[in-house]
Amino acid sequence: MPQRLKILYLDDELNNLIGFKANFRLRFNVFTAQTTTEAINYLIQYPDIRIIFCDQRMPEKTGVEFFDEIRSLFPLPVRIMITGFADIDAVIDAINKGNIFRYVKKPWKEEDILKVIEEADKYYNANSMLSLRNEELTSAYKELDKFAYSVSHDIRGPMAGILTAIDFIKTLDDIQEIRKLLEMMEKSVHKLDDFIITMHEYYNMQKGELTITDINFNSMVRDQKDIYDVYANANNIVFTVEVDQQEPFMSDEVSLKMMINNLLSNAFKYQRKDATDKMVHLRIKVINGLTTIIVQDNGIGIEEKNISEIFSLYFRGSNTDSSGFGFGLYNLKGALMKLNGQIDVDSSPGKGTTFKLTVPSIK
Repeated sequence: MPQRLKILYLDDELNNLIGFKANFRLRFNVFTAQTTTEAINYLIQYPDIRIIFCDQRMPEKTGVEFFDEIRSLFPLPVRIMITGFADIDAVIDAINKGNIFRYVKKPWKEEDILKVIEEADKYYNANSMLSLRNEELTSAYKELDKFAYSVSHDIRGPMAGILTAIDFIKTLDDIQEIRKLLEMMEKSVHKLDDFIITMHEYYNMQKGELTITDINFNSMVRDQKDIYDVYANANNIVFTVEVDQQEPFMSDEVSLKMMINNLLSNAFKYQRKDATDKMVHLRIKVINGLTTIIVQDNGIGIEEKNISEIFSLYFRGSNTDSSGFGFGLYNLKGALMKLNGQIDVDSSPGKGTTFKLTVPSIK
């Protein structure tokens, strides 16, 4: 059952308040106040009050003065004046200045009040939506500023390293020194390539486009294993994969690949350099329309204070020499939300991390 519209009526004459409430209490949630202090208390207590009626002739201040006073503190409620002919000039001036939305002449009729409430409610909804959009736009501009700074910073870093190496190579004759610098340049180029891929994933996640197809996890994981086996062998990491899929599963293949690749990339990247038992394990199980994806490693782990922050945009952990871009897990969380999935993280510094994703089939 929809909640009834909240209306506040301010008038120093008790009979007027009683009459107003008697007429409209069955249709609306009506609050009445005899003083401006009482009215303000209601506005503080019930921030979802949409419409305020106020009599122009009040003993402590006029209705126009009251509305002018509260418009900055309570900008959303629609302000409506109840007035006699003697005050009409002041009320019209208040309308022109934007202090009030409409006025109702005394003695008011029930149909006039209902009509102005209907108009005020429409105005409130439109104004609330505009206010929300303004807040969203302001937030988007702030995010865009942060995004632009991050992108420029992450591109200029590797580029500066490459340019510096090129200038230095021009002065060298020793082929071994040149080879070392070329290896540094290669790392910078790979870093730029990783960044471009991550940015592409970020862009796709923001567009929100999903293509639902039949998912074959054995085939999907086979491609991932071929890629990471090379890295695992080169770095003495035991990489194992288990897939148990006995039923069809429908979802967005690009999103699933991105999430698995992201977790595997982190698992390999954040290994303990001095460890002799490095391990990464991927398990996928599909049962009763739900897929569970677990990526487990025994790497450097995540500090407990950072676990709640790792999915934030631009977050980078401080407990590792490896540098990411702050988009990977943010992209993963965004993709997971669009697939109505969930993620759990279990991690201990120096012992490793386990990510567990649960994703329902999309029918």
